[in-house]
Amino acid sequence: MSATDAAVVPARRAPSMADVARHAGVSAQTVSRVANGLANVDDATREKVLVSMRALGYRTNSAARALKMGRFDTIGVIMFTLETLGNVRTLDAIASAAAPAGYSVTLMSVPDPTMGAVSGAYQRLSRQAVDGVIIIFEASLLDRMEISLPPGLPVVVIDSNAGSGYTVIDTDQAQGARIATEHLLGLGHPQVWHIAGPASSFSAGHRAESWRATLRTAGITPPPIVHGDWTTESGYRIGLELGARPEVTAIFAANDQMALGAMRALHELGRDIPGDVSVVGFDDMDESRAFWPPLTTVHQSFRTVGRLAMEKLLAQIDDPGAPAETTFIPTELVARESTGPYREPR
Repeated sequence: MSATDAAVVPARRAPSMADVARHAGVSAQTVSRVANGLANVDDATREKVLVSMRALGYRTNSAARALKMGRFDTIGVIMFTLETLGNVRTLDAIASAAAPAGYSVTLMSVPDPTMGAVSGAYQRLSRQAVDGVIIIFEASLLDRMEISLPPGLPVVVIDSNAGSGYTVIDTDQAQGARIATEHLLGLGHPQVWHIAGPASSFSAGHRAESWRATLRTAGITPPPIVHGDWTTESGYRIGLELGARPEVTAIFAANDQMALGAMRALHELGRDIPGDVSVVGFDDMDESRAFWPPLTTVHQSFRTVGRLAMEKLLAQIDDPGAPAETTFIPTELVARESTGPYREPR
Protein backbone atom coordinates (compact mmCIF):
# COMPACT_ATOMS: atom_id res chain seq x y z
CA MET A 1 0.00 0.00 0.00
CA SER A 2 1.38 3.37 -0.98
CA ALA A 3 1.58 6.36 1.32
CA THR A 4 -1.18 7.94 -0.73
CA ASP A 5 -3.42 4.91 -0.32
CA ALA A 6 -2.76 4.84 3.43
CA ALA A 7 -3.70 8.49 3.72
CA VAL A 8 -7.20 7.90 2.37
CA VAL A 9 -8.07 4.92 4.60
CA PRO A 10 -11.04 6.15 6.63
CA ALA A 11 -10.62 6.39 10.40
CA ARG A 12 -12.40 3.81 12.49
CA ARG A 13 -15.85 5.10 13.46
CA ALA A 14 -16.44 5.48 17.17
CA PRO A 15 -19.19 3.15 18.45
CA SER A 16 -22.60 4.79 18.65
CA MET A 17 -25.53 4.37 20.98
CA ALA A 18 -27.23 2.28 18.28
CA ASP A 19 -24.21 -0.06 18.20
CA VAL A 20 -24.48 -0.56 21.95
CA ALA A 21 -28.23 -1.20 21.69
CA ARG A 22 -27.67 -3.94 19.02
CA HIS A 23 -24.83 -5.52 21.02
CA ALA A 24 -26.89 -5.58 24.25
CA GLY A 25 -30.16 -6.54 22.56
CA VAL A 26 -32.02 -3.55 23.99
CA SER A 27 -33.55 -0.37 22.60
CA ALA A 28 -31.55 2.80 21.97
CA GLN A 29 -33.84 4.51 24.51
CA THR A 30 -32.69 2.08 27.20
CA VAL A 31 -29.05 2.76 26.35
CA SER A 32 -29.77 6.49 26.59
CA ARG A 33 -31.30 6.05 30.05
CA VAL A 34 -28.25 4.14 31.26
CA ALA A 35 -25.85 6.69 29.72
CA ASN A 36 -27.69 9.55 31.45
CA GLY A 37 -27.77 7.80 34.81
CA LEU A 38 -31.56 7.57 34.98
CA ALA A 39 -33.11 5.22 37.51
CA ASN A 40 -35.90 3.69 35.42
CA VAL A 41 -33.81 0.72 34.20
CA ASP A 42 -33.71 -2.59 36.09
CA ASP A 43 -30.33 -3.72 37.43
CA ALA A 44 -29.91 -6.70 35.09
CA THR A 45 -30.57 -4.62 31.98
CA ARG A 46 -28.33 -1.81 33.22
CA GLU A 47 -25.46 -4.26 33.73
CA LYS A 48 -26.00 -5.75 30.27
CA VAL A 49 -25.78 -2.30 28.70
CA LEU A 50 -22.67 -1.38 30.73
CA VAL A 51 -20.97 -4.63 29.63
CA SER A 52 -21.71 -3.78 25.97
CA MET A 53 -20.41 -0.23 26.45
CA ARG A 54 -17.13 -1.57 27.81
CA ALA A 55 -16.87 -4.25 25.11
CA LEU A 56 -17.34 -1.75 22.29
CA GLY A 57 -15.37 1.06 23.91
CA TYR A 58 -18.39 3.35 23.92
CA ARG A 59 -18.00 6.70 25.67
CA THR A 60 -20.87 9.04 26.45
CA ASN A 61 -20.81 12.51 24.91
CA SER A 62 -20.73 14.43 28.18
CA ALA A 63 -20.69 17.84 26.48
CA ALA A 64 -23.81 17.10 24.45
CA ARG A 65 -25.53 15.61 27.47
CA ALA A 66 -24.65 18.67 29.57
CA LEU A 67 -26.12 21.02 26.96
CA LYS A 68 -29.27 18.92 26.76
CA MET A 69 -29.74 18.73 30.54
CA GLY A 70 -28.49 22.25 31.30
CA ARG A 71 -25.91 20.96 33.79
CA PHE A 72 -22.15 20.80 33.38
CA ASP A 73 -21.18 19.29 36.76
CA THR A 74 -18.48 21.93 37.17
CA ILE A 75 -18.20 24.90 39.50
CA GLY A 76 -15.80 27.81 39.11
CA VAL A 77 -13.71 29.38 41.87
CA ILE A 78 -12.37 32.93 41.55
CA MET A 79 -9.61 33.98 43.93
CA PHE A 80 -6.80 36.53 44.13
CA THR A 81 -4.01 34.45 45.65
CA LEU A 82 -2.98 30.97 46.77
CA GLU A 83 -0.23 32.33 49.00
CA THR A 84 -2.24 32.48 52.23
CA LEU A 85 -3.02 29.50 54.45
CA GLY A 86 -6.71 30.37 54.61
CA ASN A 87 -7.20 30.46 50.85
CA VAL A 88 -5.40 27.15 50.29
CA ARG A 89 -7.35 25.39 53.06
CA THR A 90 -10.66 26.85 51.85
CA LEU A 91 -10.03 25.81 48.25
CA ASP A 92 -9.15 22.29 49.42
CA ALA A 93 -12.40 22.13 51.40
CA ILE A 94 -14.42 23.26 48.37
CA ALA A 95 -12.82 20.60 46.18
CA SER A 96 -13.38 17.95 48.85
CA ALA A 97 -17.08 18.87 49.09
CA ALA A 98 -17.50 19.08 45.31
CA ALA A 99 -16.22 15.59 44.52
CA PRO A 100 -18.86 13.56 46.41
CA ALA A 101 -21.55 15.74 44.82
CA GLY A 102 -20.24 14.81 41.36
CA TYR A 103 -18.72 18.20 40.56
CA SER A 104 -15.27 19.18 39.38
CA VAL A 105 -13.65 22.55 40.15
CA THR A 106 -12.23 25.10 37.70
CA LEU A 107 -9.92 27.65 39.32
CA MET A 108 -9.71 31.16 37.88
CA SER A 109 -7.13 33.47 39.45
CA VAL A 110 -7.31 37.23 38.93
CA PRO A 111 -4.24 39.47 38.70
CA ASP A 112 -5.42 42.33 40.89
CA PRO A 113 -8.24 43.05 43.35
CA THR A 114 -10.53 45.12 41.16
CA MET A 115 -14.17 44.74 40.20
CA GLY A 116 -13.14 44.67 36.56
CA ALA A 117 -10.83 41.71 37.14
CA VAL A 118 -13.49 39.81 39.06
CA SER A 119 -16.14 40.51 36.42
CA GLY A 120 -13.77 39.42 33.66
CA ALA A 121 -13.01 36.14 35.43
CA TYR A 122 -16.73 35.57 36.00
CA GLN A 123 -17.48 36.07 32.30
CA ARG A 124 -14.66 33.71 31.28
CA LEU A 125 -16.05 31.04 33.59
CA SER A 126 -19.51 31.58 32.10
CA ARG A 127 -18.12 30.81 28.66
CA GLN A 128 -16.43 27.68 30.02
CA ALA A 129 -19.82 26.23 30.98
CA VAL A 130 -19.83 26.07 34.77
CA ASP A 131 -22.97 25.69 36.87
CA GLY A 132 -22.05 28.24 39.53
CA VAL A 133 -19.20 30.32 40.97
CA ILE A 134 -17.58 30.71 44.39
CA ILE A 135 -15.57 33.90 44.89
CA ILE A 136 -12.88 33.92 47.61
CA PHE A 137 -11.89 37.46 48.55
CA GLU A 138 -8.61 38.09 50.32
CA ALA A 139 -8.33 41.79 49.53
CA SER A 140 -10.64 44.77 49.35
CA LEU A 141 -11.73 45.73 45.85
CA LEU A 142 -9.78 48.79 44.83
CA ASP A 143 -12.46 50.24 42.57
CA ARG A 144 -15.68 49.37 44.41
CA MET A 145 -16.78 48.42 47.92
CA GLU A 146 -19.39 45.90 46.76
CA ILE A 147 -19.22 43.32 44.02
CA SER A 148 -21.56 43.67 41.06
CA LEU A 149 -21.79 40.83 38.55
CA PRO A 150 -24.02 40.34 35.52
CA PRO A 151 -26.96 38.01 36.17
CA GLY A 152 -26.76 34.41 35.07
CA LEU A 153 -24.78 32.06 37.28
CA PRO A 154 -25.43 31.32 40.96
CA VAL A 155 -22.71 32.94 43.12
CA VAL A 156 -21.49 32.40 46.69
CA VAL A 157 -18.97 34.83 48.16
CA ILE A 158 -16.55 33.88 50.91
CA ASP A 159 -16.31 37.25 52.63
CA SER A 160 -18.51 39.46 54.73
CA ASN A 161 -18.61 42.69 52.66
CA ALA A 162 -20.03 41.46 49.37
CA GLY A 163 -23.06 43.71 49.53
CA SER A 164 -26.70 42.76 49.20
CA GLY A 165 -27.91 40.16 46.76
CA TYR A 166 -25.21 37.54 47.32
CA THR A 167 -25.01 34.53 49.59
CA VAL A 168 -22.00 35.03 51.87
CA ILE A 169 -20.04 32.58 54.02
CA ASP A 170 -17.33 33.86 56.36
CA THR A 171 -15.54 33.19 59.61
CA ASP A 172 -16.77 35.46 62.39
CA GLN A 173 -13.63 37.61 62.27
CA ALA A 174 -14.91 40.13 64.81
CA GLN A 175 -15.73 37.43 67.36
CA GLY A 176 -12.28 35.87 66.97
CA ALA A 177 -10.43 39.14 67.54
CA ARG A 178 -12.66 39.98 70.49
CA ILE A 179 -12.04 36.71 72.34
CA ALA A 180 -8.29 36.96 71.69
CA THR A 181 -8.14 40.48 73.11
CA GLU A 182 -10.43 39.65 76.04
CA HIS A 183 -8.25 36.63 76.87
CA LEU A 184 -5.19 38.84 77.26
CA LEU A 185 -7.07 41.50 79.23
CA GLY A 186 -8.49 38.77 81.45
CA LEU A 187 -4.94 37.74 82.33
CA GLY A 188 -4.41 41.23 83.75
CA HIS A 189 -2.49 42.85 80.90
CA PRO A 190 -3.20 46.60 80.92
CA GLN A 191 -2.73 46.94 77.16
CA VAL A 192 -2.80 44.70 74.07
CA TRP A 193 -0.69 45.52 71.00
CA HIS A 194 -1.85 44.27 67.62
CA ILE A 195 0.17 43.03 64.64
CA ALA A 196 -2.41 43.43 61.89
CA GLY A 197 -2.52 41.93 58.42
CA PRO A 198 -2.28 44.04 55.25
CA ALA A 199 -4.43 47.17 55.17
CA SER A 200 -5.95 45.89 51.91
CA SER A 201 -7.28 42.69 53.51
CA PHE A 202 -10.95 42.39 54.51
CA SER A 203 -10.29 39.83 57.24
CA ALA A 204 -7.38 41.84 58.65
CA GLY A 205 -9.57 44.93 58.74
CA HIS A 206 -12.38 43.14 60.58
CA ARG A 207 -9.96 41.76 63.17
CA ALA A 208 -8.32 45.15 63.73
CA GLU A 209 -11.67 46.92 64.13
CA SER A 210 -12.82 44.36 66.68
CA TRP A 211 -9.51 44.59 68.60
CA ARG A 212 -9.93 48.36 68.85
CA ALA A 213 -13.59 48.11 69.91
CA THR A 214 -12.78 45.53 72.59
CA LEU A 215 -10.08 47.74 74.11
CA ARG A 216 -12.34 50.79 74.07
CA THR A 217 -15.13 48.82 75.72
CA ALA A 218 -12.63 48.00 78.49
CA GLY A 219 -11.82 51.72 78.83
CA ILE A 220 -8.40 51.36 77.17
CA THR A 221 -7.14 53.61 74.38
CA PRO A 222 -5.80 51.37 71.59
CA PRO A 223 -2.10 51.83 70.79
CA PRO A 224 -1.01 52.55 67.20
CA ILE A 225 -1.64 49.59 64.91
CA VAL A 226 1.27 47.95 63.08
CA HIS A 227 0.66 46.21 59.74
CA GLY A 228 2.44 43.08 58.58
CA ASP A 229 1.88 41.10 55.39
CA TRP A 230 0.86 37.71 56.88
CA THR A 231 4.45 36.40 56.70
CA THR A 232 6.75 35.26 59.52
CA GLU A 233 9.30 37.79 58.25
CA SER A 234 6.96 40.72 58.86
CA GLY A 235 6.03 39.33 62.28
CA TYR A 236 9.71 39.05 63.15
CA ARG A 237 10.43 42.63 62.07
CA ILE A 238 7.52 44.02 64.07
CA GLY A 239 8.35 41.75 67.00
CA LEU A 240 11.81 43.31 67.21
CA GLU A 241 10.22 46.76 67.39
CA LEU A 242 7.58 45.88 69.99
CA GLY A 243 9.78 43.56 72.01
CA ALA A 244 12.33 46.31 72.58
CA ARG A 245 9.72 48.22 74.59
CA PRO A 246 9.41 47.00 78.21
CA GLU A 247 5.78 48.16 78.47
CA VAL A 248 4.70 45.71 75.74
CA THR A 249 3.48 42.65 77.65
CA ALA A 250 0.70 41.32 75.38
CA ILE A 251 0.62 40.91 71.60
CA PHE A 252 -2.28 39.75 69.45
CA ALA A 253 -1.10 38.83 65.93
CA ALA A 254 -3.65 38.60 63.12
CA ASN A 255 -2.36 35.20 62.01
CA ASP A 256 -0.19 32.41 63.37
CA GLN A 257 2.70 33.00 60.97
CA MET A 258 3.19 36.59 62.12
CA ALA A 259 2.86 35.38 65.71
CA LEU A 260 5.67 32.88 65.06
CA GLY A 261 7.91 35.63 63.68
CA ALA A 262 7.17 37.84 66.68
CA MET A 263 7.97 34.99 69.07
CA ARG A 264 11.35 34.45 67.42
CA ALA A 265 12.11 38.15 67.86
CA LEU A 266 11.12 38.05 71.53
CA HIS A 267 13.35 35.02 72.12
CA GLU A 268 16.30 36.82 70.51
CA LEU A 269 15.66 39.90 72.67
CA GLY A 270 15.74 37.74 75.79
CA ARG A 271 12.10 38.33 76.69
CA ASP A 272 10.41 35.31 78.19
CA ILE A 273 7.16 33.97 76.70
CA PRO A 274 4.78 34.17 78.52
CA GLY A 275 6.59 35.49 81.60
CA ASP A 276 7.45 38.85 80.04
CA VAL A 277 5.20 38.87 76.95
CA SER A 278 2.06 36.88 76.14
CA VAL A 279 1.35 36.17 72.45
CA VAL A 280 -1.91 35.16 70.73
CA GLY A 281 -2.28 34.22 67.07
CA PHE A 282 -5.21 33.62 64.73
CA ASP A 283 -5.97 30.57 62.51
CA ASP A 284 -4.84 27.61 64.65
CA MET A 285 -2.66 26.19 61.90
CA ASP A 286 -1.53 22.62 62.53
CA GLU A 287 2.00 23.74 63.41
CA SER A 288 0.91 26.24 66.08
CA ARG A 289 0.92 23.58 68.78
CA ALA A 290 4.57 22.87 67.91
CA PHE A 291 5.74 26.48 68.41
CA TRP A 292 7.89 27.13 71.47
CA PRO A 293 6.05 27.69 73.63
CA PRO A 294 2.89 26.23 72.01
CA LEU A 295 0.82 29.12 70.66
CA THR A 296 -2.46 30.32 72.10
CA THR A 297 -4.57 31.11 69.05
CA VAL A 298 -8.04 31.60 67.62
CA HIS A 299 -9.32 28.54 65.78
CA GLN A 300 -11.24 29.13 62.56
CA SER A 301 -12.58 26.26 60.48
CA PHE A 302 -11.60 26.73 56.85
CA ARG A 303 -13.08 23.31 56.14
CA THR A 304 -16.49 24.40 57.41
CA VAL A 305 -16.35 27.61 55.37
CA GLY A 306 -15.49 25.74 52.16
CA ARG A 307 -18.04 22.98 52.76
CA LEU A 308 -20.88 25.40 53.49
CA ALA A 309 -19.98 27.54 50.48
CA MET A 310 -20.29 24.47 48.27
CA GLU A 311 -23.57 23.42 49.92
CA LYS A 312 -25.07 26.90 49.48
CA LEU A 313 -23.97 27.03 45.84
CA LEU A 314 -25.50 23.62 45.08
CA ALA A 315 -28.73 24.77 46.73
CA GLN A 316 -28.80 27.81 44.41
CA ILE A 317 -28.10 25.62 41.38
CA ASP A 318 -31.06 23.42 42.30
CA ASP A 319 -33.26 26.42 43.17
CA PRO A 320 -32.22 29.66 41.41
CA GLY A 321 -34.86 31.52 43.43
CA ALA A 322 -33.29 30.66 46.79
CA PRO A 323 -32.85 33.84 48.89
CA ALA A 324 -29.40 35.29 49.51
CA GLU A 325 -28.17 34.93 53.08
CA THR A 326 -25.07 35.56 55.17
CA THR A 327 -23.61 32.87 57.44
CA PHE A 328 -20.85 33.53 59.97
CA ILE A 329 -18.86 30.53 61.24
CA PRO A 330 -18.03 30.85 64.97
CA THR A 331 -14.43 30.86 66.19
CA GLU A 332 -12.98 29.57 69.45
CA LEU A 333 -9.94 30.36 71.56
CA VAL A 334 -7.39 27.57 71.92
CA ALA A 335 -5.39 28.42 75.06
CA ARG A 336 -1.83 27.09 75.13
CA GLU A 337 1.40 28.03 76.87
CA SER A 338 2.24 31.27 75.03
CA THR A 339 -0.06 33.32 77.29
CA GLY A 340 0.10 33.86 81.03
CA PRO A 341 -0.76 36.35 83.79
CA TYR A 342 0.53 39.90 83.61
CA ARG A 343 3.80 40.57 85.35
CA GLU A 344 5.27 44.01 86.03
CA PRO A 345 8.02 44.79 83.49
CA ARG A 346 11.49 44.23 84.85
